Amino acid sequence: MIGNEKIKKILYGGDYNPEQWPEEVWEEDMRLLKLAHVDIVTLNVFNWAMLQPGEETYDFSKLDKIMDLVRQNGLKVFMATSTGAYPAWMARKYPDILRTPNNGIRRKFGRRHVFCPNSPTYHKYAAALVEKLAERYAKYDNIVAWHICNEYGGACYCENCEKAFRKWLQKKYGTIEELNRVWNLPFWSHTMYDWEDVVVPSLLTEEFESDGIRTTFQGISLDYARFNSDSLLACYNMEKQILKRYMPQISVTTNIMGMIKATDYQKWSKDMDFVAWDNYPNAEDDAAEVAMRHDLMRGLKQGKSFALAEQTPSVNNWNPVCRLKRPGIMRLWSYQAVAHGADTVMFFQMRRSIGACEKFHGAFIDHVGNEDTRVFREVKALGEELENRVKGLTLGARTHADIAIVFDWDNWWAAEYSAGPSRLIKYCQEVKQYYKALFSGHYLVDLISVEDELSDYKLVIAPLLYMCKEGYDEKLREYVRQGGTFLSTYFSGYVEDHDLVVTGGYPGRLKDILGIWVEEIDALPSEEENSFIYKGRTYPAQIACDLMHLRGAGELAHYESDFYAGMPVITEHIFGKGKAYYVGTRSSEAFYLAFISDIAKELQITPVINAPEGIEATVRENENGNFLFLLNHTQDTVVVPVEQAGKDLLTGKEYSKGDDVVLNRADVVILQR
Repeated sequence: MIGNEKIKKILYGGDYNPEQWPEEVWEEDMRLLKLAHVDIVTLNVFNWAMLQPGEETYDFSKLDKIMDLVRQNGLKVFMATSTGAYPAWMARKYPDILRTPNNGIRRKFGRRHVFCPNSPTYHKYAAALVEKLAERYAKYDNIVAWHICNEYGGACYCENCEKAFRKWLQKKYGTIEELNRVWNLPFWSHTMYDWEDVVVPSLLTEEFESDGIRTTFQGISLDYARFNSDSLLACYNMEKQILKRYMPQISVTTNIMGMIKATDYQKWSKDMDFVAWDNYPNAEDDAAEVAMRHDLMRGLKQGKSFALAEQTPSVNNWNPVCRLKRPGIMRLWSYQAVAHGADTVMFFQMRRSIGACEKFHGAFIDHVGNEDTRVFREVKALGEELENRVKGLTLGARTHADIAIVFDWDNWWAAEYSAGPSRLIKYCQEVKQYYKALFSGHYLVDLISVEDELSDYKLVIAPLLYMCKEGYDEKLREYVRQGGTFLSTYFSGYVEDHDLVVTGGYPGRLKDILGIWVEEIDALPSEEENSFIYKGRTYPAQIACDLMHLRGAGELAHYESDFYAGMPVITEHIFGKGKAYYVGTRSSEAFYLAFISDIAKELQITPVINAPEGIEATVRENENGNFLFLLNHTQDTVVVPVEQAGKDLLTGKEYSKGDDVVLNRADVVILQR
C-alpha cells in the first residue's frame, strides 16, 4: 500500500497547489489543513512550466519552499512528477510532442494530457525532469509515495505512433504473413506486403463515426487499442524506473480512473506498486455503479487495498449541471471507498483556484478563504473521525468473496467494435446488470481478470464473454469440472484473441461447458422486447435474443413470443462436478436478483446481512477483526437487525445480536466484530 510500516492510520488530504497562490496565503493554508486533520498532500502535479522555464533551465526554488513548508508542518507528501502537461516552449519548438486525434489533425498547444506517448521529445524531457526531481527530493523522509504523471488516457494517431505501431506489431506477430492472417486481410483486398503498408486505424483509414467510433477492421482497431494502452504504460514505466534508481524502496503509482476504456488497467496494475484511483461519480450513477468501480480497482491487485487518490468534497464542475453533494454525502461516499478497500481518503482539491476550468470545482478551502463554510465543517468532522475513531484499524483489511465477476478490457474493446449484432450492446452495462443484482442482494463480490485464479470462488460470472482468449476456455472447463459454478450470457465465446470467429457454432470454445448451440441472435430495437417466464413470473428479453438449441443443457425458461417462441433462453448444464448457466438475453434487475439469489442459495452462499433495499453492506477483515460496513444510500431512516455482536467504530456504541442498528439518511456504521 501507500507508504510503509510507518503509516499508522488512514491518510487524509489531497491535491494542494500552493504555487497557484501568493506565498502569504501558504501559512494560512497550513493552519486550515491542520484544523481539518489533513496529514497528506499531493504536490507538484502540474508544475512542469514552473520547474523548467527553458530547454536548459530548471528552477526548483518555489517547490523547495513548498516542500520545506509542508515538512515543517508535519504533512506527508504524495509527490508527483508534473509530466501530465508540458510547457509552451516545448510545443513551439518541438511539434512532435503534440498529440494527433483520430481525425488526423495535429493539435496545437493547450489543455493537458495531450502529449504523444511515442514522441522522442516527450520521452527526453520527461525523463530529464523526473531525474532531477528524484535526485533533489530523494532524501525527503515525508515523501511516502510517488505519483507519476496524471490520469493517463486518450490516444494519438501521429506518424511517431504509426512507426511505433509497426514495431509493436512486428514484435507481436513476427511476420507480415501472420499479420495478414490475424487481421483477416484478404477481406476487401487489404493484404499487406510490407510492414510499411501498416497505417493507424483512424478516421482517415478504417474508422468512421456512427453512434460513436466504429471500424471496418475490428482486428486492426483492437490491436491499436492494445498498442495505445501499452504506449502510455511505457511512459509510466520510463518514469518509474528513474525513481526506483534513486529510491528503490519507495512506492510508485499513478492515479487511474475506474472504468476508462483507453487504458487496460489490469495490465497496468502489474507495474503499479499500489492502485490509486480518482472517484468522480456522475449525477446519474447509483451506489452500485460506484461500488462496482471500487471493487474493480481492488481486484487489480487481487484483493489488496487501494488508495482513494481524488474525489470532490462538494461539486464536480465539469458536468452540464453541477449539483452540490448534499450534506452527509461526502462522508458517505468516502466511507463507501473504505468499505470496498481504500486505505486513504483523499480529495481534489485543498484550495480552490481563482481561474481556468476548475475554479468552481469543490475544495476544502473555498474562495472565501476561511473555515466558516459548510464544506469545511464537513471535511473537518470527517478528518477528526478518521483520526480519532477509525485510526489505522482497517488498514490492509481484505474482502473474502465467494462470487467473482470476470472483467476484461480486450472484451470491452472487441465487443463494442463489433459490426453487429447491435450497437445497444454495452460491455460495462452488461457487467453492471449482474453486479447490481449482487449488490442489491448484499453479496460480497470480486471483479477479476481472465488471468486470476478461479478455484477460490463458488460462482464465477462472465457477462458478455465475447472474446474467449486462448486457454481461458480450458481454465473455465477445469473450474466447472472440479465443482465450480459458471454463468455466462448472450454474445459470449464468439471470437478468439484477434477477433476472428471461432467456427463450429456459437458459443465457440464454450459450447461443451454450457451444453448449448446458439444458431442465431436476434437484435431488438430499444422500444421492443420479448419475454420469458422464470418460476412463475414474467421477465423481459431485451436488446438481443439468442436462438439456441440444447446440447446437454436443460431449459430453465423459454421465449414467449415471435417465431422463436418456445426456444430456450435460460439454461443449466451439469458438467463434471459443477454446473454452467447461460442467459441468452438481457433482462431486468428483478430477474437478475431472483436468478442469482437462487444460484447462491443452492451454493450455500449467504448475503453479508439481511437488510432493506438501499442499504449497502460489505465486509473487510484483518488482524484487528471483521469489519461490517453498513451505508444508507436512501433518503429515509432505516433499521437493520444485528446478526453478530460488535462495536461501531464511529460512535463507540456496543451492539448485541438481535439489536437494531438505526441508520439515518446518508449514515454509516462500521461494526468491528
